[in-house]
Amino acid sequence: MRVLPLCRRPPFFYAEKRDAILHLIVPKDHLRYNSHVMENTFSPILLLTDVLIDLFCERETCGIRWFSESGDGLGPKITSIRTQLKSYLDRRQMTINQFAEISGINSGTLSIILHGNRPIAMQQLDRMTAGMGLHEGHFYDVYIEECFFHSNPDWRRLGPLIHRCAELGKLDLLLRVVRLMLENLSYLPLLFETAEQFHAEGRREAAVLLYECIAESEKYQHSERLALCQYRLFTLAIGDDLKANLRAATLFESYVPRLDVSDQLDALNQLAYVFGTLHEWEKVDTLAKELHRIAAIQYRLEPASEPGRETIKQPKRPLCYYILQALLIRSVVCEERGQFDQALYYVSLYAKPDWVREQSDEERRIVEQFREWAVANTYLYRIMSGDLVVLPEYINCIASRKDDIFTALCKIVQIANRYGYEIDDILDRFSSHLPYQTYQSEFGEYNKPVMKERYAQFLSDLAAYHLTQNRRKGIKFVLHGLEFSVRINSERNIIQCMALFERFRHLAGVEEKNEFKHLVNEVRLG
Repeated sequence: MRVLPLCRRPPFFYAEKRDAILHLIVPKDHLRYNSHVMENTFSPILLLTDVLIDLFCERETCGIRWFSESGDGLGPKITSIRTQLKSYLDRRQMTINQFAEISGINSGTLSIILHGNRPIAMQQLDRMTAGMGLHEGHFYDVYIEECFFHSNPDWRRLGPLIHRCAELGKLDLLLRVVRLMLENLSYLPLLFETAEQFHAEGRREAAVLLYECIAESEKYQHSERLALCQYRLFTLAIGDDLKANLRAATLFESYVPRLDVSDQLDALNQLAYVFGTLHEWEKVDTLAKELHRIAAIQYRLEPASEPGRETIKQPKRPLCYYILQALLIRSVVCEERGQFDQALYYVSLYAKPDWVREQSDEERRIVEQFREWAVANTYLYRIMSGDLVVLPEYINCIASRKDDIFTALCKIVQIANRYGYEIDDILDRFSSHLPYQTYQSEFGEYNKPVMKERYAQFLSDLAAYHLTQNRRKGIKFVLHGLEFSVRINSERNIIQCMALFERFRHLAGVEEKNEFKHLVNEVRLG
């Protein structure tokens, strides 16, 4: 028995058009069955519909399209771009030369397009569309069908089409093109290169769409390209919502070992940031250990000047940065656990990195930045362990480094709450740093999700400082902290703010109680 050459097109192409034919050949009562029953009961009929769909799409009778553009019914519709251009010229009684002058397309090229079978290039299509006074991308839906079903798919046309769809924000058409292309997996490398280009250009939505389609096509391949797609999706998903960040990190984490070593270092660092905002310190410590292990191995294996080293993929920063960063992260983990002596030990390791060899200008700046942080953190951990005598020295240390003042204020408020220490003069001195703002380090802007979570906790701690002294303005900080925590979906800080308000409800006025009730309702809806 000869098998019919069906399914030349992707499955969803048939599914879109099947209903139109089924309504003609199957009794309406039977169409109430679900899709599973239909497939088993009417499989011969479904096979017949697919044959008819292929026949209708293969044959154009007098330029008539059998399926409506939305795919929801049968009926005549002009589909060919050539046919529509001919109709336009006839209606306007315009010659090829006249339209060539308007559109900027060579008259000879126009003649070949109209009277021959030469494929229309993307640039020609856009000029033709503009010459006909239509909006950009008007013909793209028809053009896609002509590219795939009426000629052989060609990257020279599909590549520019993908770029134009991305430029115009036509993501539904972009998705359709990519899905059709991925019926042929040989397009994967070209699509991945395009996704990387969109990522570099800041076309986030288009890049995400391509990465998702490529990852879906390669999900059983265990390839580095799949891991890199997942890494890109992880970084593009990171935003203000801490729970959404956690989901993205959890989905990506298992792909880290498949990445190139240079990408593993940055991936581990970013994962540590995400889990840190959620106070998952065991996980953060594990990631920091792995970051230190890989970076230290690579640093030992890397000669000071290796011939041809520039051809090997390099991490974003020198290897010494990742080693020092891992030590810094581990000191923070110890701080959060209340292990201040151990935290000071890790500080001592990144305070004097004498092992860094033949320092470049960038490496010298990295070493100097970590030394500055080591000085400040040495004061901080001494204070947090109860040595309040050095607090004035800590204040003087950070006063000249405006980008570190807010982080210091967060810790000072926590210290004040722990030891009952009054810090009104310090809060007044640095009052300009109380509103939320962004800060820079030697390595660029501080991680935004980290800083936002830190600010939410700061508002909660500052509220506690004032409320324990029966100051009504503490209610204002509680409500601000709750609103900010709801915005970034920080469950931990939401709970802290709600508990504080309930504890000091007697200090709140009627309006403040109503505002609190409104914010609590937002939490429940979320």
